[in-house]
Amino acid sequence: MKVFRTPQSRCRAAICRCDITPPIGIYHRMWGAALHDRATGVHQPLEATLLWLEPAEPALGDPQILLALDHCILDAQELHSIRHSIHSATDVAYTNILVSMSHTHGAGWMSRTRSDLPGGELLAPYLDQLAVQMAELACQAQRKVVAATIVYGTGRCDLAAHRDYFDEQDQRFVCGFNPTGQADDTLMLAQISDASGHKLATVVNYACHPTTLAWDNTLISPDWVGAMRELIERVDGGLCLFLQGASGDLGPREGFVGATSIAERNGRQVGYAALSTLAGLARPGTEFRYCGSVLSGTAIGTWNHEPLSDEALVRQTLWRWEELVVDLPYRHDLPTIEQTTLQREHWLAEESKARTASDELRIRDCRAQVEQCTRQLTRLNNLVPGRSYPLTLRLGIMGDALWIFVPGELYQIFQRTLRERFAGYPVIVATLTNDWQPGYIPPASVYGYEIYQEVIAATSPGCLELLIETITCRMKAWLHADNNS
Repeated sequence: MKVFRTPQSRCRAAICRCDITPPIGIYHRMWGAALHDRATGVHQPLEATLLWLEPAEPALGDPQILLALDHCILDAQELHSIRHSIHSATDVAYTNILVSMSHTHGAGWMSRTRSDLPGGELLAPYLDQLAVQMAELACQAQRKVVAATIVYGTGRCDLAAHRDYFDEQDQRFVCGFNPTGQADDTLMLAQISDASGHKLATVVNYACHPTTLAWDNTLISPDWVGAMRELIERVDGGLCLFLQGASGDLGPREGFVGATSIAERNGRQVGYAALSTLAGLARPGTEFRYCGSVLSGTAIGTWNHEPLSDEALVRQTLWRWEELVVDLPYRHDLPTIEQTTLQREHWLAEESKARTASDELRIRDCRAQVEQCTRQLTRLNNLVPGRSYPLTLRLGIMGDALWIFVPGELYQIFQRTLRERFAGYPVIVATLTNDWQPGYIPPASVYGYEIYQEVIAATSPGCLELLIETITCRMKAWLHADNNS
């Protein structure tokens, strides 16, 4: 009998949320072109959403914690502090705690290295409290764990656009909407329900930089993610947890603006696309089965939602997680700390001259150059010494689905290729997890064109391809072993 199976996972789960909005006046500058330093207000609150996952039976494996934060990036020491705090409070293994950033650029740069700047005095107290809050949130979730089913769906949304655009007038690549570039419109959804069918959560996995709001925005904001989440929760129920996909070369079609209304509109676009897909999901524990023909004006083929077999239900309890380290060679022309420091000093001197001349445009350009050098110094100082960067991944199989968590910012070809290679499975891809280093990891084909993401990349050409092949081999070995067990 013909069957159309909806991918599902059976496990135990809980979800909790809290507000993590920083105080007004905190250091906020995220953009080189920004002329402000402090946040002047709040557009929408920043939120932390924690998903606690356990296997259906304790003997199958250990709990995993997935924490989604409305921040752009956090330094490694902050992520360590959050993970250690959760581990100490819950006894969940440190390696099983995944902290993923939404990557909203409206949250500001939350780094203690900025403490000496206007509003920077508020950073340390905020970050200290954040680690405490996350431990409390994890404990709340631990007390609420119930049997659950995850139903997966794949939708489409065209908010994300290619953002490597060649400026014919300036004869150079810029970071902005490229009307002719390919953009992955895949929208992966995972809806989690308890045994009674009550919706607990919806995981939205989509690749699009939250860069609607840019240098003219002075408000704390989750960017488009906030409006998306709000819409889904209001219409469909449960909490919405967002995971940023491989969006290194993807951003909103309309972005880099100061109007919060545009961010809200972008969020609604993703939200409505998600709701459309969610409306068509099968009920947990069922499959769509062909039931034969009925003679009417013609022979009508009938399909019904039928309960899954015991064998299928057992298969959906599959639970396998693993940490994997891949050594990524550094590029041979990586600038040194000394070179970058000299360059920064040059632009600081140029900024001083511009201020003396009251040249606002020149001030903005010089501040942007200083900021780029500052960020490059931060990146260089945080890279692991040696000839390669040890990138730590987290791979998981839950029932019918594959979950991939990776640090850094990867180009869309990463998720496109893996989803093509594992076409029979929903593949959740979350970047910026447990670290933002080593920064951008572009495909080899874009090196040498002076594209922003490639210029600041620390790893050499071919590293993205190496990641894809390593994950492919590992996942195939897992699936082969499971299919033959």
